[in-house]
Amino acid sequence: MEDLILVTGGAGFIGSNFIHQWLASEPARLLNLDKLTYAGNLGNLRSVESHAHCSFQQGDLLDRDLLRRIFSANRPRALVHFAAESHVDRSIHGPDDFIRTNVHGTFALLEETRAYWSALSDSERAAFRFLHISTDEVYGSLAPGDPAFTESTPYAPNSPYSASKAASDHLVRAYHHTYGLPVLTTNCSNNYGPYQFPEKLIPLMILNACEGKPLPIYGDGQNVRDWLYVEDHCRAIRAVLARGRVGETYNIGGRNQKNNIELVRAICALLDRLRPTDPIVPHEKLITFVKDRPGHDRRYAMNTEKIERELAWHPQETFESGLEKTVRWYLDHADWVRDVTSGSYRHWIKHHYAIEH
Repeated sequence: MEDLILVTGGAGFIGSNFIHQWLASEPARLLNLDKLTYAGNLGNLRSVESHAHCSFQQGDLLDRDLLRRIFSANRPRALVHFAAESHVDRSIHGPDDFIRTNVHGTFALLEETRAYWSALSDSERAAFRFLHISTDEVYGSLAPGDPAFTESTPYAPNSPYSASKAASDHLVRAYHHTYGLPVLTTNCSNNYGPYQFPEKLIPLMILNACEGKPLPIYGDGQNVRDWLYVEDHCRAIRAVLARGRVGETYNIGGRNQKNNIELVRAICALLDRLRPTDPIVPHEKLITFVKDRPGHDRRYAMNTEKIERELAWHPQETFESGLEKTVRWYLDHADWVRDVTSGSYRHWIKHHYAIEH
């Protein structure tokens, strides 16, 4: 077995940050399998495209012949499964792709992984790991006074996206308990940082504010999320892959619960300081409340005591330091922003964030 890990969805937001961090920190080679949908962008990996330890294969998880060839040719010692459709709004308006990728894609990957793993030697089977990256949204919604999600919180998904991720989590668990496949699962809170596709809240607010466009906030702006800087998340994934207990789930969060209006005001305050000559300052004048989305979960919060206790992982960034790094990254990477904000993307934003009058 070669010292190589297989990553699915490595051209996306979290996957590309993971690849950058892996290549800077780990000796093992890495093969990135990505379908390159709208959110998969090889521009995220331009600085490492010629790295000796990194290679890329375009392909679909449902192409089981391709998966078989990849396993046979590369003999990975681990698999890190990021590939997923991940935007709640898109899942509401078009759930088919979410079921296809998140459920059927994960099933196909598990089946081909099981066939590959079963043929390994005893020592290779014992060393192999299948790490599945999931979300806090599978747990449903918390009331203001409820305790944070733990790894034993019952699943209660409320959107087609979270339901599809819950289904994939259950499949991964079943392949461990039924077949013995050595799996690990991580459930993370809302990530933010470099390379995030601008339909998500933080980059959307940064880019709209710079251009003097409305900052659309759903409902009353009191929905609460636990914000996790993406590089802290990637460090946690590496810790789970290296030292996590087989069959276990680890919750990963930033210990930064913020409601949406508080978050957007913090972005506006940063931009007031960094971009004092923007078309509209203070940027907070651009905040606009829009009709809430269907089934919008009120609050997420993660209890991270298990990963902190067992694997000695703790987030390194505070909310303030991570947010400033993120805002500065988008301001410094106008070429990347221009490449990803195509005409079709602008049409999508207009449709999903219709401003109420």
